[in-house]
Amino acid sequence: MKLGKAHININKPVEAGSFQKMVYTFEAGHAIDDSGYVKIVFRFAGDFGTPQFDRPAEPNYCSVATNADCRIEPRWDPKGNTRPWGKALYLKVKAGYLDKGEKITVIFGDTAKGSAGWQVQTFCEKTFEFKTLVDPFATYQFKELPKSPTIKIVPGKPVRAVCLAPSQVLKGEKFEYFIRTEDKWGNSVGKAKRRQHLGFKKIGSQCFTAKDEKSGLKAMSNPIDIASETNKLSYYWADFHGQSEETIGSNSIEDYFKYARDCAKVDILGHQGNDFQITDEFWDTVNRTTRKYYKPGKFVTFPGYEWSGNTPLGGDRNVYFKGEGGEITRSSHDLLPGNHSKYIMSPTAKEMFKNLNGPDPFVFAHVGGRYADMTMHTEGVEVAMEVHSAWGTFEWLVEDALTRGYRIGICANSDGHKTRPGASYPGASTFGSLGGLTCVLAKKLDRKNIHDAMKKRHFYATTGNRPLLDVSVETSDGRKAIMGDILEVQDGQATLTVRVAGTNAIDNIEVRNGLDIIKTIRPYKKEDLGSRIKVVWSGAEVRGRDRMTLWDGQLKVSGNKIKRFTPINFWNPQQPLEQTGKNQLQWKSITTGGVAGAIIELQNADAGTLEIDTPQKKCRCDLKTLGLKPKIYKAGGLRKRIEIGRLPEKNKAATEFEFTLPLSKLQPGDNPVYIRVTQEDGHMAWSSPIYLVKR
Repeated sequence: MKLGKAHININKPVEAGSFQKMVYTFEAGHAIDDSGYVKIVFRFAGDFGTPQFDRPAEPNYCSVATNADCRIEPRWDPKGNTRPWGKALYLKVKAGYLDKGEKITVIFGDTAKGSAGWQVQTFCEKTFEFKTLVDPFATYQFKELPKSPTIKIVPGKPVRAVCLAPSQVLKGEKFEYFIRTEDKWGNSVGKAKRRQHLGFKKIGSQCFTAKDEKSGLKAMSNPIDIASETNKLSYYWADFHGQSEETIGSNSIEDYFKYARDCAKVDILGHQGNDFQITDEFWDTVNRTTRKYYKPGKFVTFPGYEWSGNTPLGGDRNVYFKGEGGEITRSSHDLLPGNHSKYIMSPTAKEMFKNLNGPDPFVFAHVGGRYADMTMHTEGVEVAMEVHSAWGTFEWLVEDALTRGYRIGICANSDGHKTRPGASYPGASTFGSLGGLTCVLAKKLDRKNIHDAMKKRHFYATTGNRPLLDVSVETSDGRKAIMGDILEVQDGQATLTVRVAGTNAIDNIEVRNGLDIIKTIRPYKKEDLGSRIKVVWSGAEVRGRDRMTLWDGQLKVSGNKIKRFTPINFWNPQQPLEQTGKNQLQWKSITTGGVAGAIIELQNADAGTLEIDTPQKKCRCDLKTLGLKPKIYKAGGLRKRIEIGRLPEKNKAATEFEFTLPLSKLQPGDNPVYIRVTQEDGHMAWSSPIYLVKR
């Protein structure tokens, strides 16, 4: 049966995130009965504007017409088709039929009555597809066209530069660094460009400014530890977790690995397709691809998959093997051809741990669509809790594990679906955060040493930036441990040493023992406080998919004046933090466990009041009452809150900080001691715990 053909009138690349007018035409190859359909489906990852059909002057207006003796009734359904092609535009034939040769025309972004057009997705894709299916007999049995139209989506103009340097080099040693430019949505404009630095003559933490010659854009590098001699452990940056178009992501697995290596410049990469979408053939492809891209000393890859059981059955787990040849054991076979695989199925996480079969597996617990249930766990195999990803920030997952006495590390990754591993911006859709990174402390950049470091929990998590963390403990008799280690403390006395070099000024460092905050330490004193006020909102509604919290609101200062302001975690360039009056700010903002907000610089440090109005909470603060400790206004849900605090004057703010802290109140048994670093710009980092065991 010849179903027909579809065409799109765009024959040149379009800019990511731009507003466009494009004409889609379907020509019937077989008659379509009254109440039959044409259905155009799109990938889950696409964050294009939602088509609408009744407001012709507003963005994303789409008009529908036909030359047949019938009418076409459009309906948009965000979950109207089988994943990964879940987003669906239904075009229902009504009051007649569509005969062979007759056409349906959809103008995506019809600008005739004032609409700005249809917003294209904010990330690049070689073949953005208008996958077309037809129900000619009105039986709701859809048949796919042999070929559907595609467009190519490319980056916009560069608006910022990113400078990526090694996190550790020897004093006086020349080293390579890279500079890449990004458009306003975070797409890399070409590959990262290689440059050479002549080196530094002084030891300690150093940064430098680099310039992209073509665009003229400048960027500050990540901090670099300049050492006098080769350290036992080096810093290596990883994004263990993301997907490509073969499952629910976009672009190919080859594109995914190339972006991480050539644009994001991470050292370590994993690929994590949902298990129930990984065919046996694609599992072979995953293994071939990780083998192909693994280059010891340059780029380390790990084959793996995301075990994706429902939360009551264990929830999302990221499974990795030290090398190729491991067997996949899935939570279900739902989207496999014929629901069949040569590999055994593991319907629960407990069974998954039991059935792992391959080279030295290791596992992370993850929060995505399905959050991990920590009642199921295998010590020594499940090595980490993923505290942050593009889905949000989930400290409660770490606490779930520590409450149960598990010895785990803390990692962060992107779980990106936009083919930008290592630099995964959230775009304009349901992802609420910049994707995270894991820093692995290892002897060498090869699978053996990285795997060994993961098993020892020698790693820390960040919200996507690249700070330096050095966390260690020394007992009274001179024994030492670093993050992830287990250390017996016979007399209950130990000293914590922390060194941090941030990518922005450090707001505070919390020292934690399990769920307890031992002490909050700031690199400034009360007398350093000035006229800068930090306002952040954070939290989520629930643990699961409906976690997104809406914070659209405004801030008003009375009896004072706003001199300037700096947004925190406003990733969507079309929804900026705006000043709507001399003393008023307004915003549209969401959180999914993480934070967003602003730093406001006032004319007078202590005068006046600050009022905040959001759907979650309204609050009023007398500015003269703000000191070192911020005021917290709780808003229910899952740790929803507004926090208002005072920062030091800019010349007192520090990007580097170190301290020692006696640990004299250890409890019998395990004491998981770790830190959380919070920067002024909202970025955070978590060290894996040092497990101090008091007998």
